[in-house]
This record gives sequence, structure tokens and C-alpha cells, in this order.
Amino acid sequence: MDRILVRDREKSRRSSIRLYAIRGLAHAFGDSVAVRLVANEVYRVETGGLFQASVPLGLYTSFSVSAPCGLRSVDGVIGLLDIPDTFLDPARVKAGLLWFTGGFVEYRFPYRNGAPLAALEFSMELGSDAPGTSPDWPSEISVSVNEVEIGSWTLKSSGFRQVEPRDSWGRYGSDHGELTNWRVTRAGTFLDGVRISSVSLADLQLEPAQPIRLRIGVAANASHPGGVNIFGRGFGHHDQEIVMRLSTVE
Repeated sequence: MDRILVRDREKSRRSSIRLYAIRGLAHAFGDSVAVRLVANEVYRVETGGLFQASVPLGLYTSFSVSAPCGLRSVDGVIGLLDIPDTFLDPARVKAGLLWFTGGFVEYRFPYRNGAPLAALEFSMELGSDAPGTSPDWPSEISVSVNEVEIGSWTLKSSGFRQVEPRDSWGRYGSDHGELTNWRVTRAGTFLDGVRISSVSLADLQLEPAQPIRLRIGVAANASHPGGVNIFGRGFGHHDQEIVMRLSTVE
């Protein structure tokens, strides 16, 4: 086990994507590197061929959603419930939970490294959007990168903590989902280690200095259109923003 010390870097005040320097613990697994993270911090590891960035939940760059829908911060509901235009509210930057029945939200991540990629990963906590909560409320959630659908996943239920809920939100809707890891390699796309599609890095048309666009949604033709909850900082079991990781070929 090697300890990686990342050189301190000044946080850019102009960027909505935070770049912090931290210490990480790295483990080598063949041609991959796993790093144990300090919660909610964003960092860059240059020597190990790994770059990671995270985006706060409310900083989506595009959306098209249908009701029921809404946004919530740790201070309470943002704007009006079930009004899609609420997603334009400037207070959305504070959102730690968002939900909608159909449509999508899209995020942009930086990509400045021209080195050949080994993998592109996204980590996020997702849940279905039942009225209130339900142990049987499947929803097919799709994920796209640069307008290419890399795969879909059907979540079986939405729920809330049975013991010590974070607050009273569990009375009205889900307060946690499941942490998912979407990984695109040269061999295809994997969800939590299981291959779910043949979409590879070559299909995504990644270009240096062009943003990587991540879209999370529920398609109009989904087999189970049960909506989606996306959990960010202050909500869910994992209290994290949407995380992107890039690993390069050594």
C-alpha cells in the first residue's frame, strides 16, 4: 500500500468545480488504481494517472423534467414543488437532493488531459421516485455520456431510514438510494463491476479541452418509468456529490 501526497493547489474561485489537494491511499490492482477518498473532496493525482472531479448536485447545465419534481437543500425545499421551472431557481446551487418523474438533468466535467484513457467512471447515489416511499417502485434510470447512452439500470424501490432519520423528509419522500459506479472502458460499460453494454471509450468521442457531458434521466419509453431521485451532499447514505474519475493508460 503506497501513500500518495498530492501537492497543494490553489482553489480556483472562478470554477464551479472544486479542485482540492488531499492525501489518498492507493492500492494497485493490475492496470487500475483505487484511492480511498476523503469525503466530499475533489482532487487530482497526476503521478498515478488518475484524475477526479466532483460537481455539486444543483450545478446541472441543462435539464428537461416533468412533475412530480423538485429540489431540496439541507435548509428545506427550494422554490415550488412539482413546477419544472423551479429547476431554474438560482437557489438550486444549494440543492443536495433533486427528483423528477421523466426527463433528464445534465452535468459537465472538465477534460484537459490528452493522454490515452483506460477508464471513465461516475459515482452517484440514485433512487426511484415513488409518491412518498415504497418497497416496490421500480424505475429504469438511464445514463448517457456525450449524448451516447452507456446503459440503464432498474432500481426496485425507494425508501427512508428506519432508524435515526436525518430529518422529517422521510415522511414525504425517499432520503437515500443506492451508490452506483458506472465505468466505461475499452471493453465496454460496467455498472458496479457487471458489464451492461458494449459502449466503449471509443464511442464517446472524448476530446481534450472539451467537456464531458453526463446525462441522468428517465426515458419516455422506459420499461419502468418510476422517476429518479439523485442524492448529493447532506442527503443519502453516502453524503457525496456526483464524482467523475479518469484513469489513463500507463
